[in-house]
Amino acid sequence: MLEGVSDDRTTRTRLVTLHEQLLSVHKALLAIARAGYERTHGLAPTPGELLQLLIRDDGFAWLRSVSDLAARTGELLGKKAIPQADVSAIARDAGELLTPNEVGTGFAKKYFDALQSSPDVAMAHAGARLAIAALSANPPG
Repeated sequence: MLEGVSDDRTTRTRLVTLHEQLLSVHKALLAIARAGYERTHGLAPTPGELLQLLIRDDGFAWLRSVSDLAARTGELLGKKAIPQADVSAIARDAGELLTPNEVGTGFAKKYFDALQSSPDVAMAHAGARLAIAALSANPPG
């Protein structure tokens, strides 16, 4: 194995778990954003319209950081050999992003509110935090 590159199955498995948990968080948050959109506009967007809203609408902009992190994690999983520095960066970034803040702004505040109002978000958050902790642990050896 090259120094600083992980080809460890356990690390890859932990990264897969984090990716799945990030997608669960994203799905739960998207459900909240969609419900808010439907309350305001009275229409349920089609899946294609929802994707366009997620990409372009300011009301969905706060979700993009989770989308981006999940995409980065998926790209990392596509590599044959995963640099340990990339694994550490993903774990750090996920930990920072998924830190709610009651008095914060932007994502941190919206995430706090979502955690308080949705059991689905709370459950997804718990799974993601466990995955982050596992990935952050010393690499198996």
